[in-house]
Amino acid sequence: MRAWKPTIQSIYGLLGGSQRSTKELDDALGDIQEAMLTALGQAGSKSFPGVARRIQYADDLQTLWYLRGDLMAALADLHGEVHARETMRDISAQFQGMLPKGLTTRSSPLGK
Repeated sequence: MRAWKPTIQSIYGLLGGSQRSTKELDDALGDIQEAMLTALGQAGSKSFPGVARRIQYADDLQTLWYLRGDLMAALADLHGEVHARETMRDISAQFQGMLPKGLTTRSSPLGK
């Protein structure tokens, strides 16, 4: 009988984390980083270099998830809140199925 040896992935899975492969998670990380940096654009990267740097050097999806607020603030400053909310809705959708259940967006009671 083989003994079960806990690993970070198996513990993460028990806690409700993603059951995705490391390659899928790495691909998603790169895609989301690219989407966030594209949304920020060159003007945003110049105006908010700290945000751009943190997005570029984020090493996991959870870090990018928490950087959404900073990106939202930067986009709202650059393009207005309506544009920022639309952009962030698209970016947030890319996290679907990649994070633990506790780190996902909930429906707004405001209807939007």
